[in-house]
Amino acid sequence: MHAIILHRVDPAKNMHRFYRLDVAPDLFGRWCLVAEWGRIGRAGRRRMAAFDDISQAVEALARQRRLKERRGYIAL
Repeated sequence: MHAIILHRVDPAKNMHRFYRLDVAPDLFGRWCLVAEWGRIGRAGRRRMAAFDDISQAVEALARQRRLKERRGYIAL
């Protein structure tokens, strides 16, 4: 699966943000939703959520993507 990268840029507010979502296996056979976010050009923060099934992880990724797109992020 390929990572989804979302951007939100508003020069009037000095806002240059990114949000990266990906699904990856961990060492224990579970699937993780990996979310990384921050200011474009800087190191971001990272959060991982583990799921027993890949379909659950993909559903969580789609849910998070919809949430971010409602807040103004655009997929590249």
